[in-house]
Amino acid sequence: MIGFLTGKIISKKPTKILLDVNGVGYLINISINTFDKLSDERETISLYTYLSVKEDALDLYGFFTAAEKEMFELLISISGIGPKLAQSILSGIQIDELRQAISEENVSRVIAVPGIGRKTAERLMIELRDKVEKLSETFESQPGVSFGVRSDAVAALANLGYNQKAADKAVRNVLQLNPSASIEELIKEALGELNR
Repeated sequence: MIGFLTGKIISKKPTKILLDVNGVGYLINISINTFDKLSDERETISLYTYLSVKEDALDLYGFFTAAEKEMFELLISISGIGPKLAQSILSGIQIDELRQAISEENVSRVIAVPGIGRKTAERLMIELRDKVEKLSETFESQPGVSFGVRSDAVAALANLGYNQKAADKAVRNVLQLNPSASIEELIKEALGELNR
């Protein structure tokens, strides 16, 4: 089993990268969340990986954080969710937001992710609620700021007409520089970044 790879990015697209590891090129499926965290091509990166073995294919999935890989493995443990759908789910929602939606049984947030219907979302809630709570300490979160403050800032920017994905990225960028920002500071600084 291939669990971790370090190499140079040869090419990257939002859902796939080609990684040169000591002269061997690995084609790795990634989520949009991982893609957003990757540096430019020709940079050396490290990814946690999961090898999906089927009768007709060997597919490698890559994750920027161990937490994303753990969530992926939890998702594919559910009947009806395969690796491709799990990759799609992780592209449509941040890990900490998914964890919170599961623990709060927020079905509407989960079905907002493309490819997830109500029945699958409800099964996900039932099967993962206890598992996610046990893993909660391992999931990434922004130090010094609660998830609610971050999501409120993103919602405020979306209400102002900004694209939700762009707003979320701007808020995350602000939090990397100022982890203990208040909601007012978050919105003000994120607006500055969005209007550059």
